[in-house]
Amino acid sequence: MWRIWLIFDPRRTLVALFAFLFVLALLIHFILLSTDRYNWLDGPHTAHAAATAPAAPTP
Repeated sequence: MWRIWLIFDPRRTLVALFAFLFVLALLIHFILLSTDRYNWLDGPHTAHAAATAPAAPTP
């Protein structure tokens, strides 16, 4: 295991790992925010309110 750290610089490797994990976390959160079920900012009421609204009568 110690030979791997002789090949890779530990500081650069850990910075790259944390940057990758941060970008991955942002991506997952934005994907969840784009769904109706897991959007914790707007809540599930956006599509539910349109479904429960009374329909306009047809002439």
